[in-house]
Amino acid sequence: MARNVLQQSILAYVAQQRLAGSLGCPAGAIQANVGRPRPTVNRALVDLTNTGCLVRAGAGRAVIYRLPQASAEKGELKGGLGLLWGSDAQLLLQQLSAPLGSRKPVTYQRSFVGDYKPNESSLLPQELARQLFQAGKSKDQQPAGTYARKVLEQLLIDLSWYSSRLEGNRKSMLDTRELFKKGRSESDDLDSTMLLNHKDAIEFIVDAVPTEGITVPVVRNVQGLLMRDLLDDPADLGAIRNKIVNIQDTVYVPSQVPGLLEEMLVHIVEKVRHIRNPVEASFFLWVNLAYLQPFVDGNKRTSRLAANMPLMLANCAPLSFLDVEQQDYALAMLGVYERLDTRLATELFEWTYRRSIDKYQVVVESLGGPDPRRVRYREQLGEAVRQVVYFGTCFDKAVESHALPEVDMQAFQSMLSLELQHLEPYNCARYRLPIAKTAEWIAKGRPQ
Repeated sequence: MARNVLQQSILAYVAQQRLAGSLGCPAGAIQANVGRPRPTVNRALVDLTNTGCLVRAGAGRAVIYRLPQASAEKGELKGGLGLLWGSDAQLLLQQLSAPLGSRKPVTYQRSFVGDYKPNESSLLPQELARQLFQAGKSKDQQPAGTYARKVLEQLLIDLSWYSSRLEGNRKSMLDTRELFKKGRSESDDLDSTMLLNHKDAIEFIVDAVPTEGITVPVVRNVQGLLMRDLLDDPADLGAIRNKIVNIQDTVYVPSQVPGLLEEMLVHIVEKVRHIRNPVEASFFLWVNLAYLQPFVDGNKRTSRLAANMPLMLANCAPLSFLDVEQQDYALAMLGVYERLDTRLATELFEWTYRRSIDKYQVVVESLGGPDPRRVRYREQLGEAVRQVVYFGTCFDKAVESHALPEVDMQAFQSMLSLELQHLEPYNCARYRLPIAKTAEWIAKGRPQ
């Protein structure tokens, strides 16, 4: 991550905490959020303090960093951190800022999906979609979902918090981390439930999409998980709505015909499955699910999580809507709702996805290479697998026979257990095991 990108990430986090009511952020919290080594973060904090972008207060362990008072009061950040709309979007912004009474009411237009031809049409500028794909894709050929699993711990926090924040959630990112460690409890309020539901839905996507693909049942299950315990009628979880829905502060009136909603949801999913560029597919799914409003509630949340499905399948960096403000998001949606115009949505998507690409590439790099203990004990691990499978040695004796240092014993046991769990006739050659003998051991129930 370039230094200026790291500094922008730090400024964004401090600004968010200011909005949440925090007077300042300790270096440890900043380091945990940006996911960089502490010395690197400390150097960035010194630079930001020296240039006046941050103010350092306190002493010793009580040191905190905050925005300069003038910037905090105005909601501004030095260095142009926030999204600045391009000149191409200014006319649309003027149209959307007109009084509601002067804007013509509109309803759902099925032609927005019907006229779209995968790999011929494009909602994003084609060159932009190509550039974002090249920037965000994994450098290695790996099974679908590998990238998302690598960064899952950070993704759960980021996407849950930023998506919930767009819905008015008042929890801080630190609150979210603690909540996820603690899990559900009877004392959970609506904000906690919203965040935990996001976590469950993201974990579901990471597990389901690589095997199930992008399907209508998967999308409907995402909405059901997101809105669990948040709807008055449990029958609305994952169901195509048969109730009237209106959206505040817009002249757009979604379709109220259940048959049309179900039909168009099928068309959206079918078309996105045929789009070759996963970034264009992500944008298509995000925009169209929000525009259709197929569910009684949680449509925008569902669209944000669903936008990650094509990216997961192609092992691209996930999309967490990092640093997106409610007002900017609302304007991007209004452009689609009222004008079928994606210019604002395009600029917002590009801006936040580039930030996601930068962040998750750093997270992947920070993970480093293979586990050094796995490399160090490669031969012992292979021999222990052979003892259990070929000679019928019990698990504990196979481990004890190698007289490993006590400090590595638990890690070695975990590695051996995982290898035995995933051993199959088609991958047993790495342990110099006969295929027939391996199949026989598996047929007996993998005795250990």
